[in-house]
Amino acid sequence: MKNQNIVFIAIAFALAFALAPVTKAATGPVRWPPPPTGSEAVGFPVITIHSTGDVSRGKTGSFVLGMEPVLMFGGTYINFSVSGTAIPGVDYVPLVSPAYIGQSGYGVVLVQTLPDRRGSSFHQAYSVVITLNPGPGYAVGQPSSAQIMIKP
Repeated sequence: MKNQNIVFIAIAFALAFALAPVTKAATGPVRWPPPPTGSEAVGFPVITIHSTGDVSRGKTGSFVLGMEPVLMFGGTYINFSVSGTAIPGVDYVPLVSPAYIGQSGYGVVLVQTLPDRRGSSFHQAYSVVITLNPGPGYAVGQPSSAQIMIKP
């Protein structure tokens, strides 16, 4: 009886290896669930940015930061850089990096525009662009930058 069990196991084992190329099965140890890839591999949340739209002078515009997945026990600070045709201190109050994303998974960067100091003959729109920079504890997703136009 003992020999019959060994023979059965040996036949099943040989059959499995014989069918492996046909079924395109990988040989070797199997990892289940499959290992994550990309930013999930290290467990980092992915950060994205969106603007709420253009803003008139004297008003406040905003950029919304989103984090996925949300950190369970708190938020994180996100590094960003500012560019565009608008001049900090002339067209808007200068922005300071980093921004904070709270436990809700969202954060806001407010852009407080200033009155036009250039005179009445230079009525044109100026842009403020925020670009997310990589940092510890998070990955930058898409979109990684957003723009607001400051209208006269």
